[in-house]
Amino acid sequence: MKILLVGVGGVGEAIARIASSQPWVEQLVLADLNLARAIEIQNKLADPKRFPVESLNASEQGSIESLAEKYQVDLIMNSVDPLFNVPIFEAAYQTGRMYMDMAMTLSEPHPEDPFNQTGIKLGDYQFERDAAWKKKGLLALVGMGVEPGMADVFARYARDHLFDEIEEIGIRDGANLIVEGYEFAPSFSIWTTIEECLNPPVIWEQARGWYTTTPFSEPELFDFPDGIGQVEVVNVEHEEVLLVPRWIKAGRVTFKYGLGDKFIQVLKTLHLLGLDRKEKIDVKGVHVAPRDMVAACLPDPAYLGDKMSGKTCAGTWVKGKKDGRLKEIYLYQVADNAECMRKWGTQAVVAQTAFSPVIAWDLIEHGQWKGSGVLGPEAFDPDPFMDKMAEYGFPFGIREMRPVSNH
Repeated sequence: MKILLVGVGGVGEAIARIASSQPWVEQLVLADLNLARAIEIQNKLADPKRFPVESLNASEQGSIESLAEKYQVDLIMNSVDPLFNVPIFEAAYQTGRMYMDMAMTLSEPHPEDPFNQTGIKLGDYQFERDAAWKKKGLLALVGMGVEPGMADVFARYARDHLFDEIEEIGIRDGANLIVEGYEFAPSFSIWTTIEECLNPPVIWEQARGWYTTTPFSEPELFDFPDGIGQVEVVNVEHEEVLLVPRWIKAGRVTFKYGLGDKFIQVLKTLHLLGLDRKEKIDVKGVHVAPRDMVAACLPDPAYLGDKMSGKTCAGTWVKGKKDGRLKEIYLYQVADNAECMRKWGTQAVVAQTAFSPVIAWDLIEHGQWKGSGVLGPEAFDPDPFMDKMAEYGFPFGIREMRPVSNH
């Protein structure tokens, strides 16, 4: 398989490192606006010829198309902020390549009632083009990271094997990670973090469909495994809520993330000051988006690994019935930062995000996942993915759960 990797930030580097040990990855083109960064990653890999580097502006659809043709790639992998999804998605369609991303096209809040009604939802742009992709016989696999991605595979696995009826599916993400030497240092793209945390969170209910609520609503304590312990999690806008109900019957679907009071206060302050805005403003003759400025002021998550300690947990909590009895489980994956640094030289959050797309490439390459159109991870057999997780160094766990305590 030949792949064009658009973006070699923290997650892009982790994808390249994990993929480098797979002989069926014939070529992985490392394309980034920052050519020096791409060369830096290439120099870390054992066989640089398999990993050519290119300078690429992800907003330029024509440039993406040119690189796809130049290298005759089979798949275009989107590993940049979702702001650039449309040109990458369209470049794949126009050149007849498979497409994959880890975050779907962006939402827009409802203009009159943003905290009750949805406006443009995450992924709407892509799903509206499903018929066109099917007509071409092309696959666009959207939301194929860890959350969304692995968490959606877990939801499908629970439906297929663990439950007869599902009352609720809740993605729950928590960590005990510490970054030494910084008062505030997000472990993932701050651009994406601002987007998903300050937009109105979406909830799915079978009787109501998709609706929104206020940011950071419905706090609950969730007990995470592997020594992480209880973490307060809150509603956050995330793709799983838009993906899971398309393929899996459930009474309710939510996504809750453990942010912490300090992180929430920083995000609220950024919003209050208008520093979360994506639109460019004039600053003494220089046009810059406030959010881009915030990102430039913070440490790059790709270079925080040696300053981080602790673990991060991503997983899917499912409540329902099996054989007439109430059942509640948490399917999860825990990544330890020290182990990720030792194995791949990348920090835990980006490493955990990166392994799922590589497994998905593997399953597509070897004919275990097939399809056309715009599809989420739930559309595929979860078993071969789950079977490969330990092989790739990211084993899953299953915990029988007691009901979480709300407050």
